[in-house]
Amino acid sequence: MAIAAEGADRGLTGGSQLARLEVALTDLHWFPAAARRGGASMDVVAVADASGGVRILQKSGRVEKEWDNAHTGATVALKWSPDGSALATCGEDGAVKVWSRSGMLRSTLVQASTAIYSLAWSPDSEQVLFCTGPYLVIKPMQPGSKQIQWKAHEGVVLTVDWNPVNNMIVSGGEDMKYKVWDAFGRLLFSSSFLDHVVTAVAWCPDGEMFAVGSYNLLLLCDKTGWNYSKESLDVGSVMSVSWTNDGTQVVGGCGNGSVIFADVANRSLEWDNTSVELRESTKIIVKQVSGTSSELTEELDFRDRVVKMSLGHNYLVVATSSQCCIYHSSNWNTPHIFDFKDPVSLILQSEKNFLTVDHFSGIQIFSYEGRQVSNPKFQGLQTELMNKKMINLANDCVAVVDSSNKKKIRFFNIATGKALGEELEQTTEIVELSLNHCGGIEDRRVVFCDRNKDLFISPITATHVVKLATMVDSMMWQENCNVLAAIADKALCMWCYPDIVYTDRELIAETKVICDGVTFGQSPEIVNFSGSRCTVRRNNGARVLASVPQFPMTLHALVRGLKWDKATRLCRFVKDRCLWACLAAMAITTKELHTAEVAYAALDEIDKVQWINYVKAVPTEEGRSAEIALFCRRRQDAEAILIQAGLFYRAIEMNARLFQWDRALELAVAHKTHLDTVLWLRKKYLAMSGKEETHEKFTHYNDQVELNEEEITAKVQQEEEKELQRPGARRYA
Repeated sequence: MAIAAEGADRGLTGGSQLARLEVALTDLHWFPAAARRGGASMDVVAVADASGGVRILQKSGRVEKEWDNAHTGATVALKWSPDGSALATCGEDGAVKVWSRSGMLRSTLVQASTAIYSLAWSPDSEQVLFCTGPYLVIKPMQPGSKQIQWKAHEGVVLTVDWNPVNNMIVSGGEDMKYKVWDAFGRLLFSSSFLDHVVTAVAWCPDGEMFAVGSYNLLLLCDKTGWNYSKESLDVGSVMSVSWTNDGTQVVGGCGNGSVIFADVANRSLEWDNTSVELRESTKIIVKQVSGTSSELTEELDFRDRVVKMSLGHNYLVVATSSQCCIYHSSNWNTPHIFDFKDPVSLILQSEKNFLTVDHFSGIQIFSYEGRQVSNPKFQGLQTELMNKKMINLANDCVAVVDSSNKKKIRFFNIATGKALGEELEQTTEIVELSLNHCGGIEDRRVVFCDRNKDLFISPITATHVVKLATMVDSMMWQENCNVLAAIADKALCMWCYPDIVYTDRELIAETKVICDGVTFGQSPEIVNFSGSRCTVRRNNGARVLASVPQFPMTLHALVRGLKWDKATRLCRFVKDRCLWACLAAMAITTKELHTAEVAYAALDEIDKVQWINYVKAVPTEEGRSAEIALFCRRRQDAEAILIQAGLFYRAIEMNARLFQWDRALELAVAHKTHLDTVLWLRKKYLAMSGKEETHEKFTHYNDQVELNEEEITAKVQQEEEKELQRPGARRYA
């Protein structure tokens, strides 16, 4: 990726004059696009001047609001809050002031002893970040709240920006460095010394990169700090930089009075044997390697600037400023094309559909023929705060982190766009999520990381959250099977069958493979996981290809095809406990008891082999299903299966076996059967424990029911015979 700067006077000829003022301007900021949905009346710009004044101008040039004495000395910088409800200004007098949309002074937030050269709002519009001397300060809007202050640079801090999507801060100063911070003031990256002071920084709207301006220099940097490109100029100091809303162009105001325009170019994507590269703003080069090692090269031209592109599942989806073009890897000449109402900020793909996000229509799901499938919506959706870590797409559902409450995940059905299942809510903010790709809706799992870097997994149809790991930097599902990879505690970990947490938790460690992760460095990110290759991007931009075991993927493919004999032979050939553990859990999930017995025997789990033999002896399918559900620690599901099948005695006996005496008694009373059996089993249990009955309910029924051991035994035997005579009843074969 690179940034290509163009002529200093590009775009200036033929432009219209907004307004002519009698004072020198120091800064301006357009009303936020996300808050401009109310109508054209909100399309205004705030302007600061060197005499200490502030003006709000309409697009027509008319001065809507004006106050001349906002600051003593020059008003150096100003910023609209992300929600557009307030305007913050700072000046040479060391003051930070907050104004209402109508121009009324709300508060003087800060009065420092030195000039303040830059400020920025927090994503929630509740805090203001500003620089004073070598320090950065985060000041809450609420009176009495504690502010955060830290020494950021060795010299005066000149410029700062705070991104609402990734919640990260970038700053630059007179010490000739730019630095990246989190919202708590922790240093994430510090650049090497540049030749001159850093005069301007600005985040790209999607939070994936930022621009840095210095004397005769413009840098394009990744969010982790390393730079994609370095553009040498002859324009003096780049005093201010700003991005277009679609994140494809950068504009810079320079010390010699010129304006530079730059396009982000050389963006590249890879998938399988295909790679695409954005050479120019309207031209994409496609390279495809066939099985005979011959290379096919195609050149795709577009009438408008390419905003976003995505490659995967044999499709290339390209979004320009006005259209969407969908190409299949077998035909690059006749794409499906349809129009957009607003530039796209994000594209995600699954095998059957793809998803786009824009500020006008929100989230839209399309088929690869260009047909809109659905348009999921919910109250509080803020598309301007959404990135690829906050939303994920599978073939049948979409998972979205709620922008207004980042502790909550919402699920939507792709076919209807309506909410699917229950919302999943955590106690800590969620920073990343991912959906698996294989299986149906009942097999769909979401994994997510929270602010504490803990990794969790849960089904989407029923909230059952289980923690998998801690200190996780990145995670990703394998494309073709339900294998999960994550970088946890600086090592690459692979869970060969994550669903084992819902089957046999004792074997979780057996199905986890740990690879050496020393070469990944700090804050690595998994960018691709297909086949037996996992591509990891280090914090310096280098990509490291890590090999993971291939046999778990082969085992998944055999089990999907119900080839249990071949799966067993594979495990015997490889002789790996990890494969046996995966096979055992897969067999239990699909109720393939013979294979499960072989797998547990290979793991020396003798108690589980005996349990499987017991389950095989259960004469009814419902009874076996209930026992398997009980083994998977789903007691309520097991009971529901038995009650629905009319197997009341087995449900009562199961609860008694689990020492759920209250529930066993409740079922016996409710269904008017085997009350004496429950009392007798309870009496035997207390006798073995050497205890007396103290439970009020059992004492009450003991006084009313006469216990006859022979009659109870005969009744139990009769229930077992009756179960054998049920239609379709037969032992497992």
